[in-house]
Amino acid sequence: MSTDSRSPETFGDFPGHVEQSIRAKLTALLQPTDLLISNDSWQHRHHAAMKAQGGGSGETHFSVSVISDAFMGKTTMQRHRMIYAALAEEFAAGLHALTLKTNTTQEAHKVID
Repeated sequence: MSTDSRSPETFGDFPGHVEQSIRAKLTALLQPTDLLISNDSWQHRHHAAMKAQGGGSGETHFSVSVISDAFMGKTTMQRHRMIYAALAEEFAAGLHALTLKTNTTQEAHKVID
């Protein structure tokens, strides 16, 4: 599985606890062939409401790109609901937004071709 973590200005090269939790839960649930997580929270740091979010960690906004055959036969809405359900605790603790890109292996190959 290919993984990547990009948190440019907030956490440097070290993913925070929310990002680590997202990675662990999505890996366990989806067994992805590719999982890219980008911490976009730094882009929202000036929003007053975000300063207190994320359990005080500031980890509130992420982009996730995942390739998994667990998505076979599921609509985009069903795929997103799977992910949101898996991350319910993180949302309750202050995760504010996810940008999701969800594909099966077959769909990912079509994009590349």
